[in-house]
Order: sequence, then structure tokens, then C-alpha cells
Amino acid sequence: MNIGVDAAALGMSNAVTASTNDVNSGYWNPAGLVHLEDSQMSLMHASYFANIAQYDYAAFAMPIDDRSAWGISLIRFGVDDILDTTQLIDSEGNIDYSRINLFSTADYAATFSYARSLQVPGWQYGVNAKVIRRIIGDFANSWGFGIDVGLQFERNNWKYGVMVRDITSTYNVWVINDEKYEEIANAIPGQNQEKPETSEITLPKLQMGLAHKWIIRYDYSLLASANLNMRFAQTNDIISTSSVSIDPALGFEFGFLELAYLRAGVGNFQNVREIDNSERIGFQPNIGLGFKYKGIQVDYALTDIGDQSAALYSNIFSLKIDLGIFR
Repeated sequence: MNIGVDAAALGMSNAVTASTNDVNSGYWNPAGLVHLEDSQMSLMHASYFANIAQYDYAAFAMPIDDRSAWGISLIRFGVDDILDTTQLIDSEGNIDYSRINLFSTADYAATFSYARSLQVPGWQYGVNAKVIRRIIGDFANSWGFGIDVGLQFERNNWKYGVMVRDITSTYNVWVINDEKYEEIANAIPGQNQEKPETSEITLPKLQMGLAHKWIIRYDYSLLASANLNMRFAQTNDIISTSSVSIDPALGFEFGFLELAYLRAGVGNFQNVREIDNSERIGFQPNIGLGFKYKGIQVDYALTDIGDQSAALYSNIFSLKIDLGIFR
């Protein structure tokens, strides 16, 4: 749930809390759904860790009336065909490769969103209800539930946004397969002697955003946006205290005739300690492209470029369709 969706937003380093205004707002800030003029759908696919992990996203949203809208989104992040070698050695100590099985581990999230404009002009709010499902083969599985709340405000072409993720904390409760656990509990003396905790808690996170869009000679546009992503714990973020850590992000989108877009962003500023105990500030630059024609928009993002981290870059593609074009 922290990776992000939509290649357009990822190309701007996720700095879209204030500016999001389409079907993908269900993830970034549900308040943005009120800007929908018709039904929309969105699809995205990305591969991570040299194609070992697959990340997929689909969403649909539509207006209810001129003041409210709703949406639903589905996310899956999974690693498939993992070798299960827990039965590789038989009871007589012989290695038997026919005893190897395959399993998958996957996380699923379903988000139901509702947004509505307030009576005060320029203000809108949105709420997400999330259901989390996590599966590790036959070994363990869990269910989780959480709520997000978002707010947007616009005045004089300046946009402001606030998003509180997991405002009630998100709880995942695990069920561990006792039979599978017993098979590995004593495989190595002194290890796996106690079951893992069966409850998992995700603490609230706060995102604050600011954006402004300039129209240049009618044909060109420039959107600039900024985010402050806050976690209520001490982390490696560039601004970090015992009570809150802050990670800033900046994003830009240059548009031509609402037909072609060029995007760039930088975020994930971290205090990095090297192996020799020296410290540096690491960051993640992203770039992206987008094309829109008759309600169909295709976006591409290249994330984690440069030498700022040990992770490999990722190519991300997404598709957004205004379903009104089919009427």
C-alpha cells in the first residue's frame, strides 16, 4: 500500500496529494474523485526485483451526482512459483527433489472510496475503507481492515491537500497453519521454536500537498506540486525526530494541448549510512511520459533512476480510459 499507483503520479515522485483529480484519486486522495465528469477506469502493471515480483492495479470510479462520487480499486503484489523445500529431505535423510513443491505469496487490497464536495466552495473530502488480504502459500494468511481520510481545497488556482492513511491504524490478523509450522519448527536446532506474532499493526501516516498549474500561451501548461510525507516514528527520513519523520517530494508535469505530457520528480530523501560509517543524503529521481487522445491516456514512468540506491530501476506502464467515449 506504500508503493503507489498510476505511472503519471509515480513519474512525479508521488507528489500528487493536492492535484489528483481522476479515478486514481481513490489511492492518492479520495477527495479528488469529486472532479470526475464521467466514469473512468485505470489499469497498471509493474515488475520488481528483476521480474520476480509482479505488481498489478485496477480501478473504477464514477460520479454519483454533481457533488459526490464513488470508486473501487484492487491491488495485488505477489511472488509466484517459489520453491518449497521443507520436504526436500525424507525421513531417512535422503535428498529427494520430487518432494519440492511450488507456492505463491501475495498481498491483496480492495479499497472502497466515497467523496463529496462541502457547502463551502472549493472544499471536498473523501473516505477510503480498505480490506487487506495476505497469503503465504499454505503456511499462513491474514485479513486486515483500515480507513483513510482525505481533504482538498482550491483557491486562486492553488490547490491544497491532506491525506491521513490508516487513520484508525490498520490491523492485520494472521492465521498460521499449525501443521506446516510443526514441519519446520525443529528443522534447525534453536531456530523457529516460537510462532511469529499473529497481529500486525500499521500506524497512521500524514501527507500534506500543495500544487499550482500555469497555462502558458493557451497551448502549454506546467503543473508544479510538493508533498510532505510524515510518519509518526523515527526513521531514516531526511527530517527525523522521536515523534515524527518527514520525507519531502517534488513533482512537475509539462503539458502540450492536453495531448502529451513530460513529467519529472524527486523524493524519498533518506539519511544513508555507508559501510564505512560515513553518511550521505540519498534520494530517488523519477521521470515519465504521457499521451492522451479522445479519452484514452497511456502513461509511462521510469522510477529509481541514477545511482542513489542499490535498487534497480523499474519501468511502469498504466492506462486510463474515460468510459464516456463509448456512449
